[in-house]
Amino acid sequence: MSAITTRQLKRAFGDNLAVDGIDLDVDHGEIYGFLGPNGAGKSTMVKMLCTLLVPTSGSARVAGFDVADAAGEIRLRIGVALQDSSIDGRQTGREMLELQAALYGLSAKHTAQRMDDVIGLVDIGTAIDDRVGSYSGGMKRRLDLAMSLIHKPQILFLDEPTTGLDPASRQAVWDEVRSLNREGMTIFLTTQYLEEADELADRVGIIARGKLEAEGTPTDLKRSIGNDLIIVEVDGDDAATTAAADVVRAIDGIESVDTHGNELLAAAASGASSIAAVAVALNAKEIAVRGLTLRTPTLDDVFLDVTGAKLSAGTPSTDGEEAS
Repeated sequence: MSAITTRQLKRAFGDNLAVDGIDLDVDHGEIYGFLGPNGAGKSTMVKMLCTLLVPTSGSARVAGFDVADAAGEIRLRIGVALQDSSIDGRQTGREMLELQAALYGLSAKHTAQRMDDVIGLVDIGTAIDDRVGSYSGGMKRRLDLAMSLIHKPQILFLDEPTTGLDPASRQAVWDEVRSLNREGMTIFLTTQYLEEADELADRVGIIARGKLEAEGTPTDLKRSIGNDLIIVEVDGDDAATTAAADVVRAIDGIESVDTHGNELLAAAASGASSIAAVAVALNAKEIAVRGLTLRTPTLDDVFLDVTGAKLSAGTPSTDGEEAS
C-alpha cells in the first residue's frame, strides 16, 4: 500500500473546481515534489491530504486511512509545516515544542527525548529558549519544522518550506529534508523553487488548472520535452555558419540543426556524448569557433511546456481555498 493514494479526488468551491479528479500514488520513503502556478490547486490538495478540507468527491488515503472517515488516525501519523505558520511570537521555542508534544499526548520522558532529537536536527541551538518573536525568518521555519516532527510522523507535508529564506537557510532546510528521508520518512513537498524539486524530489507532479498534467522523475520529465541543445558560436560570416551547419548535420547523434546569424543550434539525444564530436569535426574542417556550450532541458522548461507559464520562484503562493 502506498503512503498516499488518491483516486479521482475533487474539491469544489462553489462553481470553482479547485482540484479536478487527481489520481496520485506516493510510495513509502519517497520525496514527492508537487509543483504548480499560483491558483493551480496545490494548497487545496495538501489541505485535503492533511484532513483540513473534506473532498467534494473521490477518495484519498494517507498512511492507510481514509481522509474523510479517519482524520484522527491520519493526524497522529503525519507532520505538517504549512506556509502560514501558527507560531506564537510571545512564547519561547521550547514552550512551543512542549505544547505541540502535549497536544500529541507524549509523556514527559518521551517529550524530553524528542525535544533533544528535533532541536539537534534543525539546528536551533540556544535560541530554543528565546522568544519566537525575536527569531529570523529562517529560524521560524526551522522551529515550524521541529514542531511538525516532535511526534516522529510517518509522513511529512512541507508546504513551500524555504520561501523567503536566504540561500544558506534554504540549504540548511534541504539538508534536514534529506536527513529525514534517509531515516525512511515519506515527504510530500510543495515548492515555488524548481531547483528545490530537482535537488530533493524522487518524483515530481505538476498540477495546472486543478489537474495533474505531468508526473515522473525530474530526469524523465526533462527528457520528455526535447533533446539536449549544443550551441555553437561561429567566428565568421554567414558562409562560415552554413559550412559549420553542414559539418554538424553529418555527425551521428545530431537530430537537427538550426542557424540564427552566426549561432548554430544542434539538437542531440545525448548532448554530453555529441559535443566532443562537434568540436573535433569543426576543427578538422578549420572552422573557427568562438563558443561551444551544452544546454540540457530544465524543470523550468518542463513547467513552461506543461502549464504555459514560468513558475515565479521566490513569490509566495496565494492559492487560498477559493483561489486554488
